Order: sequence, then C-alpha cells, then structure tokens
Amino acid sequence: MLVEAKDISVAIGGRPVLDGESVRCKPGIMTALVGASGSGKTTLLHCLGLLLPVDKGSILIDGNDVTKYSASERRRFWRDHAAFVLQDYGIMDEESVAFNVTLQASIIGRRISGNKEQLIQSLEQTGLIGRENELAGHLSGGEKQRLALSRAIYKDATILFVDEPTASLDSTNRHMVIKLLTDFAVRGRTVIVSTHDSEMIDACDAIHQVGSKALSH
Repeated sequence: MLVEAKDISVAIGGRPVLDGESVRCKPGIMTALVGASGSGKTTLLHCLGLLLPVDKGSILIDGNDVTKYSASERRRFWRDHAAFVLQDYGIMDEESVAFNVTLQASIIGRRISGNKEQLIQSLEQTGLIGRENELAGHLSGGEKQRLALSRAIYKDATILFVDEPTASLDSTNRHMVIKLLTDFAVRGRTVIVSTHDSEMIDACDAIHQVGSKALSH
C-alpha cells in the first residue's frame, strides 16, 4: 500500500514540529525517515500510522484521503493493515511470548489460541522458536524487539511502522532486525522506519530527510 503525507503540519504543546512535510512511502521498499534529534521523525511516523492527527495537510493510503478517519475507521485500519514496532516494543511483560505474538488466548487456562503454524513460523524467523511459553518479561531488549517483529510477521501486516528499531541493540540483534525488516519489504510490504542508525539507513531503499520537504533515493 502506498502511504503518503501531503504538506502536513503538526504542533505539539504550541510548538511547531512538522511544517509542510510531504513524503511518499511505496510498497515493496523500505523508507527511512531521518533527521537530527527533535526533527520530527517519530511525529511524522505517528502521523503516517494515524496515531497522531495532523493540523494541516493530508494523509493518503493508496490515494484515499484518511486524514479525517473516525476512531472506528482508524481501529479498522490498524486491525486490517498496520503493524507497529515502537521504541517501547508494545510488549506485555506479564504475558507469554506466544500470547504477545498472537494476542489471543482462551478463557480457560489462558491457553494460546490463533494459528499455531503461523506462530511457529514467525518465531522461527525471529530466532525465538522454543520460547513460546516463557514470560516476555524475561527477554532482553533485543529479544523484545524481535518479539514485536514476530507479531508483525504473524499478522502479515501490509504496512509496518517502525521507530528506532536498532537503538541500543548489540551487533547480532541489529543485523537480525535489519534483515527481518528488509525481508518484510521484499515480500511487497510497505516498511517505514524512523531511524538515526547509519547501518539501518544504508539498508533502506528510500531516504526522507525530515524537514527538507524532499524525498531522495
């Protein structure tokens, strides 16, 4: 799915964060949102993912203006198309690895429901196979990042919104996360990454300098 921002402006607490920002994020490639700290990378990512409203301008998905989506329409978009890998990982520490992937459980005995084959495949791809029943709180930061990616793989999301995916990761986890994101894009998905990591940026197909109002390749 093509995700676009057209001349969007956003102010937070009265302070302008984005001013006339435009970007096109195409399916099948990975787009990096780059810029100095405080430039608005994460704000732009959140606007594209409909997590944050814009004050001016438009957000389009496959050419359709979704700027004024209602709360129920946004929830439907998140449910049907989007997956988010944010800096706090969105992981529930008190739940199992498997539950964090499928987000489904039976009422009796908290047994995991959902597609077991898809669950296993997503954990295999992220190197977490065999740890389905562990509490997510036992995982390291890098493992939690991979767990968040397992959820996106399991969901088979059309659009993946990622915020600083390699921040504070060691070399092994960094390389694994970059490969997983690259593979996601190769499968025809739209991958949008807010990052300051040069290795992550080098792996992207398109680079948008936040604040420049231009997309470079």
